Amino acid sequence: MEQAIAQARLAAAAGEVPVGALLVDRDGVVLAASGNNCVAASDPTGHAEVRVLRAAAARVGNYRLPGTTLYVTLEPCAMCAAAMVIARIDRLVFGATDPRAGGVGSVYAIGIDGRLNHRFHVTGGVLAEPCGDLLRDFFRSRRKAR
Repeated sequence: MEQAIAQARLAAAAGEVPVGALLVDRDGVVLAASGNNCVAASDPTGHAEVRVLRAAAARVGNYRLPGTTLYVTLEPCAMCAAAMVIARIDRLVFGATDPRAGGVGSVYAIGIDGRLNHRFHVTGGVLAEPCGDLLRDFFRSRRKAR
């Protein structure tokens, strides 16, 4: 999670919402790491999770990523959670919950509800305080700048 937090900090420094993600294989080898890039890329799908899944899939030569664990600083949204189902990740570990748009328990239950063709294990709240602090500090500074 510390590496995902480092990616979130890089995203914040670039003016992006500070969310970072990291995907590792079953041996703990990092397949990809990234932060959000929606603003710079003018890409509504430029979430850290999607970027990591794309990079890892390209690296291994398959859009399916079984045996992997995704670490992300914020509970994924519905779009990202659906991408994780399609990628067939095994496990998601996230930091801060997202009570407005959380896709894996807070608002939606994508990836854990059993009606989809794949489920993954979810562990939330890992280093939640520093993950949440990054987001709160980022948005506080943006409000002050207005």
